[in-house]
Amino acid sequence: MSFGNSEARTADLAAVGLPTALAAVLCLVQIAGRSIGFDEAATVTIAAQHGSALGSAIAHDGGNMSGYYLLLHILMAAFGNGELLIRLPSALASIATVALIGTIGLRLFGRRAAFAAGLLTAVSLPLVFWAQNARGYALMVAFTSGAFLVLIPLARPGGERYRDAKRQRSRWVAYVVLMTLGIYSSFVAVLVLPAQLLAVLAGRQATRLRQFAGALAGIALLCVPLLVLAVRRGAGQLFWVPRPTRKLEVQVLQSLTSAGQEPSFHPTSTTTALMVLTGAVLLAMAIAIVRARPARDSAWGWAMAGAWLVVPVAIALVYSLVSQPIFLPRNLLMSVPAMSLLLGAGIGDVRLTRRAAPAALALLVVLVALRALQLAPSYGVSPEPWQRATGYVLARARSGDCIAFYPLDARMAFQYYVGTGTAADRRAPRSILPIVRWGVVRPYVEDYSTLSPAQIAGRRAGCARLWFISSHEGQPDGPAQSRANRARFLKLRVKFEHAFGGGRVRQFGYASTVHVQLLVRGAGSSRRR
Repeated sequence: MSFGNSEARTADLAAVGLPTALAAVLCLVQIAGRSIGFDEAATVTIAAQHGSALGSAIAHDGGNMSGYYLLLHILMAAFGNGELLIRLPSALASIATVALIGTIGLRLFGRRAAFAAGLLTAVSLPLVFWAQNARGYALMVAFTSGAFLVLIPLARPGGERYRDAKRQRSRWVAYVVLMTLGIYSSFVAVLVLPAQLLAVLAGRQATRLRQFAGALAGIALLCVPLLVLAVRRGAGQLFWVPRPTRKLEVQVLQSLTSAGQEPSFHPTSTTTALMVLTGAVLLAMAIAIVRARPARDSAWGWAMAGAWLVVPVAIALVYSLVSQPIFLPRNLLMSVPAMSLLLGAGIGDVRLTRRAAPAALALLVVLVALRALQLAPSYGVSPEPWQRATGYVLARARSGDCIAFYPLDARMAFQYYVGTGTAADRRAPRSILPIVRWGVVRPYVEDYSTLSPAQIAGRRAGCARLWFISSHEGQPDGPAQSRANRARFLKLRVKFEHAFGGGRVRQFGYASTVHVQLLVRGAGSSRRR
């Protein structure tokens, strides 16, 4: 069947637009249904600062996600800090990512590939999860995807020839801006730069290589402020990231194949099936491509998508083995759309015969169905239910109660649901660690401060009972600093129990459990339930 220009444009629009519309539904449904998490609370607290306090908070975080914090600062100043508002930029970014992947598929592999790639990107648990999270990862993925789209006509063999030098420059400027915004959304965006370099090299155009080098210099120049902040902060903020283990490797594979999102969500009965099927399909595609020996332009598209998937993962793994560990699913989120792009390209390959086309359609249906089976159970599930934990304390607090947090970061999540102002001061226990009124919103980033027995004795005056709230206390089998933080927590709890008495520990959530302990004289030793 042949298409006229108008019909072809309509078909192209549908191939990209239908998956994008689905993504809008999947990203926005129940977007405010999940309790904010530990890291989201840090986002909101940092973005709530003003003037020098905002600059200091961003600097203390090493500059990571600084652009995202500034965006959220502006939005919160205008519209408040409700769950919908703080998560909406991430949702819009993920919706845009689906449209961008569909467009890339259309440019490189055709209409069927565009539809399949967009559909698989839309029904992706990791992408939807971060679309409903107030962190900068979704924006980072959208900006890096946009940069790849802009790079296609600049780097592909026999790509667009520019008669207008101004138009060519504008494309390179767009590439620089998108990559810079991606890095300001999250530092890990730099992991795609080597993949983009390989794409330019594969195009075998010396002029484009020189232009790409100039673009990299522009990105580096624009990111100098981030580099200064990162160097000053050092790698201390990554103290909790362990060396790569088999468990971490499985989690990364689950994320890349959209088969899971551990530890945020428990694996389902089909998690392993989806992961194995995706790997088998990719292997079969790779063999078919080698045997088919596609045309140079088509081969370049496969190479670009393959580099996008593999290079960031390989660099993160090697860097984590020889230097600072960064090998985490969230840090490799930028490669998740590339997986969908490769799968969509194979499923929508125009060289499929009529006999093979139904099988390709069936494979797409199976992959989408298996992805949906991972995504559906995640809605409304709060791995870190700070809303429930806060409500539990406020419903049982009495006059004269006090409260302490470890690390101090935990106060930010509690603060979000307590609120601010005089009403918050009246309804929440008096804070003794840290000593700050509830009307004051102050950021605490990786602050593992404790108290000596003398300090506890000085602060316990007027405290009838003590609520001790902790989360992210440290890992008993983690890196050295993480183990040290946990040891300090255990010592602090013993000191509190000696000063205030014992009490049961109530647990909320499972990914990063929130522990709530009410210490009262005569309650006995701590027990968990």
